[in-house]
Amino acid sequence: MQVDGLAIALRPRPMAEAADLGAQLVRSHARSVWRTFLPVYIVTVLLALCTVEIAGWLPSLLIFWLKPWFDRSLLFVHSRAVFGQETRWSDLWQNRRAVWGGQLLRTLLWRRFSPWRSFTQAIDQLEGQRGSARRKRRTQLLRGRRGAATGMQMVFANVEMALDICLLSLLFWFAPEGSAKDLFGWLTQSDVPLQSLLTAGAYALVVGVLEPFYVAAGFAMYLNRRVELEAWDIEQEFRRGFR
Repeated sequence: MQVDGLAIALRPRPMAEAADLGAQLVRSHARSVWRTFLPVYIVTVLLALCTVEIAGWLPSLLIFWLKPWFDRSLLFVHSRAVFGQETRWSDLWQNRRAVWGGQLLRTLLWRRFSPWRSFTQAIDQLEGQRGSARRKRRTQLLRGRRGAATGMQMVFANVEMALDICLLSLLFWFAPEGSAKDLFGWLTQSDVPLQSLLTAGAYALVVGVLEPFYVAAGFAMYLNRRVELEAWDIEQEFRRGFR
């Protein structure tokens, strides 16, 4: 696989422009993204919703906590899309141990709260760095770029919150006149299973739509940083990720 086989034009860009390139990556390979990511996401969300009988807040918490794990499937698709490769469900299934099981504890514990998670994700998943080599690599990539990476994550977090509120506000728009107060009281009762399923379902829908773009934006920023640091020589460390 040659670097000149890249399906996107790599050149040094401002980090914000590089993040926009991620949206282009999702749009141009939407079929690969959705047919590969959605089966994993839908099954996991349905299992999470089943926990509503344990606690009303648990489904939303599980979806929130598992986002870095969902991101691993998305990065697998995006890393192939960069080289113009289509990804099918069978491709993800064949690589399921590396994608889903790779560094599972690290993915779900301390990386969950990383303010630049999608920007540095490729270091773990594609480059396969370990120990001190990983720390040095992360420091190198983040040097002078922490603000941009954190800012991108904050933008997506705020968009996610805004869309979630917008979805729930539809209930008030279509509710009978004068019932807004009662509806708000019902929505704030965490011990009502239907209410918990409704709020968790709205959150799951927003996450499912935004997460491919979030991962793609971070990956595009990562590629841009590689171009800045290493010019065009990115082939060798990517080989493992694109098999």
